[in-house]
Amino acid sequence: MKKLFLTLGVLCITFQTTQAQNKPIAGTAVKDFGKFFPVENPSFKTDFTQNFKVVIDVQEASPKPEEIHPLLNTAARYLNMHTWAGVPLKDLHVALVVHGGASDAILTDEAYQAKHGVVNPNTLLIEQLSQAGVQLILCGQTAGARGITDQNRNAHVQVALSALTAIVQLQNQGYQLIEF
Repeated sequence: MKKLFLTLGVLCITFQTTQAQNKPIAGTAVKDFGKFFPVENPSFKTDFTQNFKVVIDVQEASPKPEEIHPLLNTAARYLNMHTWAGVPLKDLHVALVVHGGASDAILTDEAYQAKHGVVNPNTLLIEQLSQAGVQLILCGQTAGARGITDQNRNAHVQVALSALTAIVQLQNQGYQLIEF
């Protein structure tokens, strides 16, 4: 009976430890978004001598207009988990190239509400991404096709000639294209 209680006690501690490891935590680079799962001592080691340059292709509309766009949150998570792991924020270079249906995510609150009936849930995230040094770039062709102007576009978002132009230019600068 004593062994049974000892075994159950060990199992409970193991379960609690496992559960604690399975909870995402907030980061410091983008404080209100981008929770991530800490990975202690990964076997594939992070090379802290590198500059990490990524361009994320954001083309699909958010599945739920009342929630933040998942790929914008991915950029926040990328920054948070890498700074937590010890990569200096100055060595993390992130660009989001937004086009197609995803373009609603970068609308002003007023324009987004007129279209979706809710205030843009991405506004604060876009502001915090911008403060963390993330480039947010809208495809100029998408802007033209969808009537997105300086007046109805979030002020933190730049406009490129096209998504293709921005992606190629960033890749030529050493950014790695991430597509989901």
